[in-house]
Amino acid sequence: MDTQIAIEDKVKNILRKVLDIKENEIIPGAKLDESLGIDSTEMVEISVAIKKEFGVQLKDNELKKTQSFNEIVAILKSK
Repeated sequence: MDTQIAIEDKVKNILRKVLDIKENEIIPGAKLDESLGIDSTEMVEISVAIKKEFGVQLKDNELKKTQSFNEIVAILKSK
């Protein structure tokens, strides 16, 4: 359980830093492009930050297909 919370908190921190938003603007099930206006360049920045933070290997387009915060967390849990 602690691991899940830690993953979610770290992903929220990455999104907050890259996008310069407040944590309450991150809606777990909402599509990132619609709710936060994320473009492809920001998604690359998020992907790079996640790779560094978690030390995981992600395929170049693995997060580009991601639609929501919850999906990013699910990808990281599967690593």
